[in-house]
Amino acid sequence: QVQLVESGGGLVQPGGSLRLSCVASGTIFRINAMGWYRQTPGKQRELVATITRIGITNYADSVKGRFTISRDNAKNTVHLQMNSLKPEDTAVYYCSISTDYDRYWGQGTQVTVSS
Repeated sequence: QVQLVESGGGLVQPGGSLRLSCVASGTIFRINAMGWYRQTPGKQRELVATITRIGITNYADSVKGRFTISRDNAKNTVHLQMNSLKPEDTAVYYCSISTDYDRYWGQGTQVTVSS
C-alpha cells in the first residue's frame, strides 16, 4: 500500500511564499513522475507542475517563473516552492506520483492566498 502525505499548506498574503512537501511511503518499486495538481470548488483538477525521475520539469503557464518543483529520489519526496503567490493560486493542492504500474494521490493540502 502506498501513502502520500502532504504538508506545508496554509494562509499567506499576496506576494508571499509557501513550500509544499510530499512524502511517499509504502511498497514502491520505483517512482517515475511526481507532481502537484490543484483544485478549486466547481472546477476540474489542474496540473501545476511535474518532474520526471531525471529532473525534467513541466509547469502550468500560470505558475511559470513563480513556482519551482524539486524532488529527492532517495527520500521519495517532492517539493513545490511557491513564490509571489496570488489570490488565484488559492486551491487545494494535491501531490501525485506515478510508478510503472499505478498512479497515487495525496489527500490534499489547502493553500489560501488572501490579505
